[in-house]
Amino acid sequence: MKKIILSLLGLTLIQSQLVAQDSISVLFIGNSYTYVNDLPGMLNSLTTSLGKETTVDSKTNGGYTFQNQVNDAATYVKIHSKPWDVVVIQGQSQEPSFPDSQVNTGTLPFALRLSDSIWANNACSNVMYYMTWGRQNGDPQWSGINTFEKMNTRLYNAYMRMADSSDRAMVSPVGAVWAYVRTNHPTINLYNADESHPSVEGTYLAACTFYASLFQQTPVGSTFYGGLNATTAGILQNAAAAVILDSLDHFQLHSVDEPTQANFSIVQNGGTIQLENKSSRAISYSWNFGDGQTANSVDAQHTYTSTGTFAVELTASSPCNSDVFSIQVQVTTLDLSDKHFKEVQIASKEDVIEVSSKELGYSLEVYSVDGRLLLKTTEINEVPISISRKAIVQLLKIKDTNGVVKIIRTI
Repeated sequence: MKKIILSLLGLTLIQSQLVAQDSISVLFIGNSYTYVNDLPGMLNSLTTSLGKETTVDSKTNGGYTFQNQVNDAATYVKIHSKPWDVVVIQGQSQEPSFPDSQVNTGTLPFALRLSDSIWANNACSNVMYYMTWGRQNGDPQWSGINTFEKMNTRLYNAYMRMADSSDRAMVSPVGAVWAYVRTNHPTINLYNADESHPSVEGTYLAACTFYASLFQQTPVGSTFYGGLNATTAGILQNAAAAVILDSLDHFQLHSVDEPTQANFSIVQNGGTIQLENKSSRAISYSWNFGDGQTANSVDAQHTYTSTGTFAVELTASSPCNSDVFSIQVQVTTLDLSDKHFKEVQIASKEDVIEVSSKELGYSLEVYSVDGRLLLKTTEINEVPISISRKAIVQLLKIKDTNGVVKIIRTI
């Protein structure tokens, strides 16, 4: 289980180190971009040199699109051959770069069907999209992809969209690392003579990218060079690490034994929070609002009765694993909008608590943690009453003209 804490105060993210498995089974479903130079075999050798293990297999047909794979019974024979840790899926090299209307009907639906078939075989498998690269000089058949940069950008966006649409599948961003090498090391030729398929350098770069994607660790230090010289291999190893390891969340990469990912967004209005569940591949949920209150709904709403900082925690679970995501919420103003106290405002500041009211008729009592009455006033008005935090205030008791009492705990 990993735990993520996001603070709304400083907008800082603290994420525990992801612990990757040392042994991973991987099935590649693709085409010639996978079988040229034997990418699965090269990945296996690279992984072994780094003290880990991959069990690899592939189902690749030249020029196959996602639709071709969906319509081929042999694809499902491979998928069903074992409960794979990861199934890598790849489209034909051009199809994701075509106009959106074409991708929306001819690519995306079949990519999603393939993902669903993988999860139907094993609910705990991970789908990883193989983000391919733009051709060396782009594709001249359409102005939107007639340069490498244009084509690579469209491929990048399409694969990210496919992964996000597939219930947050992972992405191995080979195309992004490819662009990094082209920009920073232009003398390394990643293409073979057709300006489309990978050279040995290109396949080695893809293997390094898949290693970093699968294990969330650097391939730097591998003594397997794939027939390249040590200097070139080292450059390609470092390129994969540079692009991926600082962007694991962006490419939705996580330990493969944790396919269920907890996540939610929050909208805060005073002391009331609205929580929208954005978890992936979970079947049960447990909320802890940090004030002793809990819930088990998919989404949640909660109103705090005291000021302070609270850790709102969601545990998302499936038969595969449980995952925890937490956001810290600071409540400085409480929601007193019910009919008796709608005009009363309480603001919690660093050194003081301020109580005010737009209408007369409210009284206030302030008590310390040991029960002592610190302050009593028969009238609250628009001028804020300041209560020093040095007094270690425990609760505020507010009463309206009808004798209705509201208790506000402050610590």
